[in-house]
Amino acid sequence: MIRKPRNTNTFKQKVKSRIPKDWMSEIRISYRIIIETIKGIIQAGIVNLAIITTIAAILTIFGSIFRVTLALNSFASSLGSALEVSAYLKPEANINATIEKIRGIEHVKKVTFISKEKSWVELKKEIDVPDITNPLPDTLHVKVDDTKNITPVMNSLKNIEGINDMSYAKDLVQKFEMINAIINTATFVFVIIVCILTIAIINSTIELVIQSRKEEIEIMRLMGVSNWYIKTPLVLQGAIYGFLGALIAIIPIDIVQNYIIKIHEFYMIQINPMAQFTVLFSVLTLGVTFSAVGSFLSIKKHLQV
Repeated sequence: MIRKPRNTNTFKQKVKSRIPKDWMSEIRISYRIIIETIKGIIQAGIVNLAIITTIAAILTIFGSIFRVTLALNSFASSLGSALEVSAYLKPEANINATIEKIRGIEHVKKVTFISKEKSWVELKKEIDVPDITNPLPDTLHVKVDDTKNITPVMNSLKNIEGINDMSYAKDLVQKFEMINAIINTATFVFVIIVCILTIAIINSTIELVIQSRKEEIEIMRLMGVSNWYIKTPLVLQGAIYGFLGALIAIIPIDIVQNYIIKIHEFYMIQINPMAQFTVLFSVLTLGVTFSAVGSFLSIKKHLQV
């Protein structure tokens, strides 16, 4: 009876697991991988500068758009908390009862009463009005927690008996929300573009490196060098390009951040303390991850290991 041969890969793994690890060998292998990575970068020559500069430019645009998007989100949130719906009361309205009803509405943050006498005095200070009886109504300024909740709040205010009419800066809110939506969409689209461009650039670069070292890699394969030993330096090379490009991109992004801080201070809008960290982390992650992915895809395409 002929015995079927064992699975060769499984057998090798079992044998390998029983061999005690030689830590000095592991260190030497790691050292050689680093040397091979540096060697690949040196062989690329002046091309390195073009690659890193291109990646830096792409990441700078992405980081700047992303930071502006976060700033606009902060503006939208602050606008929502600062925006007030003016509710004009009927002459016979019970002011205290009306205020209590409005405070019970969801998303209402604050209700402020402005008497018609006070409004009339302030109006006289601003413009020259004739000496007539005060035509202004008592007003309630209703502060809403977010711009998106203004419509439901106004619908609820319509059902309150003591309110005669309402108004708010509808056009301003709609324009701001439209700009915010456009910026958010542009950021998402540009993330996809950044990923595609980064992968394409690194793919082309690693292809050149593979072509220049093709004979050397072939010799290593004939000598029985493992696939991961050949792949790892090339993947690391791509990741280094992405990392260096991201580091360079941080400089112009920081300049954009300083301008945004000044705008926030001018309009007295609170700055999100995590915004800059989020942008820098995203830039570094995108740069390193997709550069490494570009290298890996190039290896699979142009190097049968």
